[in-house]
Amino acid sequence: MAAAARYSGLWRCPPCPDYHHGMTPIAPALDAETRRLAAYAQAYDALVAQLAARGAGRRAPRVGQRFPGFALPDAQGRFHTLAQLLAGGDALVISIHRGLWCPWCRVESAGWGDAGTALAAAGGRLVTISAEVDGSAAALAERAGALALVDVDLGLCLALGLVISLPAEMTAAYRDGGDDLALLLGGSGRLLPIPATFLIDADGIVRFAFVDPDFRRRAEPAAVLAALRSG
Repeated sequence: MAAAARYSGLWRCPPCPDYHHGMTPIAPALDAETRRLAAYAQAYDALVAQLAARGAGRRAPRVGQRFPGFALPDAQGRFHTLAQLLAGGDALVISIHRGLWCPWCRVESAGWGDAGTALAAAGGRLVTISAEVDGSAAALAERAGALALVDVDLGLCLALGLVISLPAEMTAAYRDGGDDLALLLGGSGRLLPIPATFLIDADGIVRFAFVDPDFRRRAEPAAVLAALRSG
């Protein structure tokens, strides 16, 4: 519990000692994407401010709480329950993301791909969860070295308090830019999850949590590994 993240508007990462062992932080690449998409910064900042004012993400599971059970299909339609995923005794890292279309999700998934060997050595396993229905959920999970689960219609994310509604003009801007969220996610395309990362021990208890309505920020894999190793 010493490495538990704290909540103060968002879950914050503890120090990341793995950087001293060759693991590259993802923050610089996340910032590079933010600079590349600076034309959208004003709209993104306004959305994030509204979400923060409404307390978006505050109902998500916290450190020390039991993560709720679920049953979700993988990309081939086979269902996996949380109990089954924990049955082998390994800790479980759950990364909830917006999708392969999101540049910050691609950065995060690449970071987990680099951390895969260290995660396995520490006794952990990675699962990515996305609502994408076009096959992209599996593609992003492959980048991360993870099992892909598909949260169709965002049922699990709704239960976790992680679903937000985009303004219609932002959805239209995404569509005009080539990312039609209605096709990628189904439905109206206006509902998205808040990206989040949870470390769950073999008993189903949350040992690390990072939840931030600003989708341009993500948990550092090294911080999750530090929490895993601290027990």
